[in-house]
Amino acid sequence: MSRAEDALGRVSLWRDKDVKVSPLSGGLTNENYLVEAGGERYVMRIPGTSTELLSIDRVNEVYNARAAASTGIGPAVLEHVPQLDVMVLEFIPGPTMTRQTLQSERMVRRMAESFKRLHSSPRFLKDFDMFRLIDYYLRIVEEHEVRIPSDYRQRLPLLAEIERAVQLGALPSVSCHNDLLCENFIDDGRCLRVVDYELSGNNDPCFDLGNTAQEASFDEELRTILCETYFGRLDRQQLARMNLFALMSDVGWTLWGAIQAKISTLDFDFTEYYTTRWNRALNVMDSDHLEDWLRGASS
Repeated sequence: MSRAEDALGRVSLWRDKDVKVSPLSGGLTNENYLVEAGGERYVMRIPGTSTELLSIDRVNEVYNARAAASTGIGPAVLEHVPQLDVMVLEFIPGPTMTRQTLQSERMVRRMAESFKRLHSSPRFLKDFDMFRLIDYYLRIVEEHEVRIPSDYRQRLPLLAEIERAVQLGALPSVSCHNDLLCENFIDDGRCLRVVDYELSGNNDPCFDLGNTAQEASFDEELRTILCETYFGRLDRQQLARMNLFALMSDVGWTLWGAIQAKISTLDFDFTEYYTTRWNRALNVMDSDHLEDWLRGASS
């Protein structure tokens, strides 16, 4: 709590007020705290250790969080302490989503509406491209002697083939989250709000759709509903691109997890995390689905 106590003293919002602080669970990169002061509740976000190695730009995060908040989809940024890169955010009352709570047609349609709102945000500060992020992560792996799956580099030619396929039906980039764990959706009773913008950037909207479909373990039916609701019709090419981006989500975050296993001070088994991701990606890469998606994305 020493970092939290230091940060607490730098925030003007609750200066001269009685403050109660408690850790919030669920973060895989940062420290998050619930702060109660003056009868109000806030979320205080403290960056994790060495997160610049994960290609996280805190200036980009704050800018994008404010842009998303302007549409009402993201929490308001109430204060930023630049010396510590600490953000104080609006507390959103309501249940945090999980894989289990999102497994229905109704929730998938609500998610699609949230994406439309997020993607209509003012343009974010920087761009995001998972293929280039993988290039960057592989350099970090070399420089810091990070252990990754032994067969990872053998699959790089296939990743180049996937990149060519998704480029054929590419959509104009929009303000994307790019890391939509189920727990980054909070149901405020009116809509599914979206939190945590540290990897956000302008990107193809199908990456967000595919990434969240993978995180939520959506089956083919729910992925189809997500695509149809978002685009207003079932677009087979974009559904195929969604599925390829879902795969790339596992491929890219495998490296993220491996780097975290090396640098993170959080009490979390990142080795199990990235191993599970990679094994899931391998199963898809060795399945008949991949060829179907590559053909679908190219037509």
